Amino acid sequence: MKRATSSRKAASDRRRGRKMIDTDLVRHGGAPDWSPETFARAVARGGLKPVPRKVLLSLRIDADVIEWFKKQGAGYQSRMNALLRAYMEAHE
Repeated sequence: MKRATSSRKAASDRRRGRKMIDTDLVRHGGAPDWSPETFARAVARGGLKPVPRKVLLSLRIDADVIEWFKKQGAGYQSRMNALLRAYMEAHE
């Protein structure tokens, strides 16, 4: 006998999913409501060039420099990246 590729539970879940309407999927899926600001941020990238891929890097930086950036608040790594990019573009 040929073994089924998926479980019976998965098949019943698929059948139940097909019967649901879109509003049920959003309500049960736990998707957060989009605020106008969140939606605007998502749409704003529409016509822009793609964001370069980021690479994980281990880098030694003086402790006082890191502390200074951390005191600026959340997103300090992105700000450090922006400063490095500005330096790179200024010296091309």
